[in-house]
Amino acid sequence: MIHYRIPQLKLRLGQGPGELEGKITRLLGIDASALSGYVIEKKSIDARDRDNILVVYAILADLVREPPRPIPENLARPCPPPGSYAFPAKPRPGAARPIVVGSGPAGLFCALILAENGFRPLVLERGQAVEARDKSVAVFQESGRLDPESNIQFGEGGAGTYSDGKLNTTVTDENFRNAKILREFVEAGAPEEILYLAKPHIGTDYLVRVVKALRRKIEALGGEVRFDTRVSSLVVKAGRIAGVVAQARNGLAEESLASDTVVLAIGHSSRDTLPGLLGLGLEMERKAFALGLRIEHPQEMVSRRQFGQAWRHPDLPVADYKLTHRSAEGRGVYTFCMCPGGRVVNSSSEAAMVTCNGMSDFARDAPNANSAVVVTVHPDDFGGEGPLAGLDFQRRWEGLAFAAGQGGFELPVQTFGDFRAGRVSSAFGEVQPSSLGGHVFADLNTCLPDYVARAIKEGVEAFDRKLRGFARPDAILTGVETRTSSPVRILRGEDFQASIPGLYPCGEGAGYSGGIMSSAIDGIKVAEAIGLSRL
Repeated sequence: MIHYRIPQLKLRLGQGPGELEGKITRLLGIDASALSGYVIEKKSIDARDRDNILVVYAILADLVREPPRPIPENLARPCPPPGSYAFPAKPRPGAARPIVVGSGPAGLFCALILAENGFRPLVLERGQAVEARDKSVAVFQESGRLDPESNIQFGEGGAGTYSDGKLNTTVTDENFRNAKILREFVEAGAPEEILYLAKPHIGTDYLVRVVKALRRKIEALGGEVRFDTRVSSLVVKAGRIAGVVAQARNGLAEESLASDTVVLAIGHSSRDTLPGLLGLGLEMERKAFALGLRIEHPQEMVSRRQFGQAWRHPDLPVADYKLTHRSAEGRGVYTFCMCPGGRVVNSSSEAAMVTCNGMSDFARDAPNANSAVVVTVHPDDFGGEGPLAGLDFQRRWEGLAFAAGQGGFELPVQTFGDFRAGRVSSAFGEVQPSSLGGHVFADLNTCLPDYVARAIKEGVEAFDRKLRGFARPDAILTGVETRTSSPVRILRGEDFQASIPGLYPCGEGAGYSGGIMSSAIDGIKVAEAIGLSRL
């Protein structure tokens, strides 16, 4: 079999995938009998000319014989057969099974890879299985009663379960880790289109089912997953990891679980866990993150601006955007976790503190588009002392947001026009809030550092020059967005181990990823490092 990669085949709107075969054979100068088959490697939209929007495909074609004439390399080129992911090691007989703390994307994929290769991992998750977690989240949205152990931040699947479910990554795929993750998602019930879309996403409705299926696969391969089980401390003997101390919710006694390998995939919101780790001598450092607000516009406005008159065409996705700006004071301002056709959600996880996020179902069919507008904050901004000062910095603004929401876990909201003028809103305009749970009018300027508020105002005006209508006065702002990433990094070496040997910091909570795909990739890399350490 001969393989050719075609980087770009362009179709007009309304030309279906059924026309691809003819385009492939004409480009390669072959008849249909020479084409054994083809795979869509990527599908994207080129909307630079809104009067001539194109659907662009990257194709891997399988031929039974060489094309009759040379093909310019920019159009098509021969390539090796597609590869697949391979784990680099085998388990050492009789070795203690690894313990994975946390079941977000990093923990799940670390555990899955370990389980596939005979390591029988034990996964400990402080929150609930996703079925019960769904109910806890619904109770919080309806009544404001927060379960501090199981909420939008904690529980099966991690914070990403309640998001837009973006699967974007800029990481190269030489080891086929990206492809492995996407294939696992599809086998767990995600739509097959995520294998080739340029901007794949799953959505919360699918993610809830997918993480459950991944858990069941881990268990079928010999792993074990315990929910409602909080790791209270690590066991360190002779300077290296020897296990963890865990306690089940409502349990009467703590349990010591022995292992010479512990993976810390605790997520970016396990702020109550980090002081104990620091007390054990674990080396950490402050890390920059971003702070801001979430903004809402009509999705129709965004789609019209991006796609023009064709915005309703069935070949087009729900439009999104990604905008950046450098403020006059030199700070980065950018949109983050944009949720087309989504909702704003209260993602609080601690008493008397409010933070928000965005969420979309797979269909992205809600009336509003929302995105965080965030500003880079640096370790020097945190004040305080020690590597955990960023946690107190986050809590300060979440506490002010809680107070602005009148102390009942209601989200503080304000129109952009009123935020710019520094006055509390008295009414919404055309844009109505999508937030799940209660909201209350407040002045969001009081919930942010002055330099962040200034940068957001400047950034939104700059974004309006790129996407007209972004700075409309009735756009709705909700506060505050603080969990863009962890403000702490747990230091690790090239072998992925922390300053305590046998301990593997992993994913967003350890400061090494941001988002579902990069976290899952980091989990796979840690699993590989564990395998190599046991050769």
